[in-house]
Amino acid sequence: RRPIAMNSNEERSAAQIHGYIRSAALAYIKAQYGVILSIVTLIAVILIVLGIVVQNTLLLLSGVSYILGGICSAIVSIVGMLMGVFSNIRVLNVLSRENINKALVLAFRGGSVTGFLVGGVGLTFIPLLFIAFNGLDPNYTTQATQLLLAYAFGASTAALFARVGGGIYTKAADVGADLVGKVEVGIPEDDPRNPGVIADNVGDNVGDCAGMGADLFESYIEGIIAPMAIAAVLGISNLIAYPILFSSIALLVSLFTSQFIAISPVREPGKTLTLTSIISIAAVAIINGIFTYSLDHTLLSAWVIGLLGLVAGAIVGFTSDYFTSPIYKPVKIVAQNSQFGPALTILSGMTMGFYSVFIPSIAIAIAAVASFAIGSALVATEKLLAGIYSAALAGTGMLSVAPIIVAADAYGPIVDNSAGLAEQANYSDEIRELADKLDSAGNTMKSISKGYAIGSAALTALALLFSFASVLASRSGQKIDVIMQIIFNAGHPSYGAYFIGGVIIGAVIIALFVAMVIQAVTAAAGKLVDEIRRQFREKPGILEWKERPDYERAVQIVTYYALRRLIAPGILAILAPVIIVVIFGVGDPWRGASALGGLLIGSVASGLLLGLFQGNVGNTWDNAKKYIEAGNFGGKGTDTHKAAVVGDTVGDPLKDAAGPAINIMMKVMAVSSSVLIPFIIFGL
Repeated sequence: RRPIAMNSNEERSAAQIHGYIRSAALAYIKAQYGVILSIVTLIAVILIVLGIVVQNTLLLLSGVSYILGGICSAIVSIVGMLMGVFSNIRVLNVLSRENINKALVLAFRGGSVTGFLVGGVGLTFIPLLFIAFNGLDPNYTTQATQLLLAYAFGASTAALFARVGGGIYTKAADVGADLVGKVEVGIPEDDPRNPGVIADNVGDNVGDCAGMGADLFESYIEGIIAPMAIAAVLGISNLIAYPILFSSIALLVSLFTSQFIAISPVREPGKTLTLTSIISIAAVAIINGIFTYSLDHTLLSAWVIGLLGLVAGAIVGFTSDYFTSPIYKPVKIVAQNSQFGPALTILSGMTMGFYSVFIPSIAIAIAAVASFAIGSALVATEKLLAGIYSAALAGTGMLSVAPIIVAADAYGPIVDNSAGLAEQANYSDEIRELADKLDSAGNTMKSISKGYAIGSAALTALALLFSFASVLASRSGQKIDVIMQIIFNAGHPSYGAYFIGGVIIGAVIIALFVAMVIQAVTAAAGKLVDEIRRQFREKPGILEWKERPDYERAVQIVTYYALRRLIAPGILAILAPVIIVVIFGVGDPWRGASALGGLLIGSVASGLLLGLFQGNVGNTWDNAKKYIEAGNFGGKGTDTHKAAVVGDTVGDPLKDAAGPAINIMMKVMAVSSSVLIPFIIFGL
């Protein structure tokens, strides 16, 4: 790396603070992945040993594939965090020369490394593993795709623990620092006198950069693998390869369109980033259509289905933008209601949060139903299988632009840290205003990407649910129609009651998961509040700039509680399907399969609602606070501002911990069902 310039006291101070952030972030990510990879390795070893003992090659190779998925997820996550940590100081360095254009490009390119690593790693390992596994026995293509599902299961497991752990860390630090610093003591956000400020800065990197990278990586690969697994049952090689082709073209196109940001004049950074995303989505749709038609015009219907997913993803993302951006009415309504106290801040925010769920949910439902209808109408036989393949392919389309979405999302914490460093190092008001301008655009992109991530998770979970049915059909030798009637039919004379019971349990498990994550954030934040209060009480010179806060102690507290609390929610997601099948399947394994089908349906419906609501309502409260801080309704320091801060504090664990973790929770249950449950039903 090139050395960082040291041309002023501010830059030297920023470099020193950055050093604290860097060392704390590296220490946390090392500890977190020590725990995560230990869990992944343990599960892989169990699968491999069982495979050896019972002489089941599929089970043994599932263990190998599983650990590869976990390692790939860890690589994407760690690189994402490193890019965030090392980019923020450079962005500030450029801003100090008042070059906002170059700073925007630098921050976006820092995020792009993570985004295109998501696509690059996924599109490298999926074809390689498929070729390797299929090469063992070309007659068992369905088993090769089942092993790819094990790869996705490993990535999902690592991503879930990373998302939960990172979410607990970042929001415990954020809430704890804000409650004492801003609410009790009255010092500004990112003030270096706050003992929790370094932990807060670290949280931006381990939660947003590392967490989002792992989240969308596992969504991305599952969006490709799920339709491949269904197509393998159909036995049509073109349909197996098409998800890889569609995603590969999208990755290359996004690589070129992402350069638009470097040649576009920057007046409003948020509009520039949004326009870059729109250009990428449009180009992916058009060029994929041209390539598909030129290669095999009979696949043009598959392109149309992928296009449905792209459009649904855009609708989800930009609906989230409307309900969370300060330039639109919903945020202004919440800010206005903050004049009447925190109760109305909370109530008006919840109102907007529930409204924000409607359009994205309808868009996802239409994409799934329309793609199913198109697929089933194009074939004379196997209509159901063709329909569910098409519904899964819509998820591929939505996720094909994940690299550019990850790039735009990772831009957010980079510029957020840059703005924080500018505040802590006492840069001039002009530089801080430029940093805040970039940060405001980052908040907009984070809102869009969170909505996109949750919406794509629901469609991916549906695709994985269908792949679960196709795996059962393949292993049992039954037609897919029979399997679907057993596991997804509330009116089935033998299994309908078990299905309905599973639906209720699936919905409740999501609520239980959310409660566990929020409780973890609350406990960790409470311990941090005690520590910050202790330091202010025992070292009064901190607030007078005479004593240095003990940043390290605050970081240690948040790290300890994040690592301690990340395991239980993850174990719940992995074991819930197994427990349901074992309990309900006593005497008849298909009863357990039917209950599991209901569990997965219930979790998707409940998870989509709660995930979208929490992500959007948290960002609405956050941006209502920022809208007031910009000078509206009295500005900073007023009772209106204090009410908005309460709303923002309540929303923090919803939008950055519990909400995003639901994305992966839904998919972990679905993909673990495809990998583990067939061995329970049909034996090892």
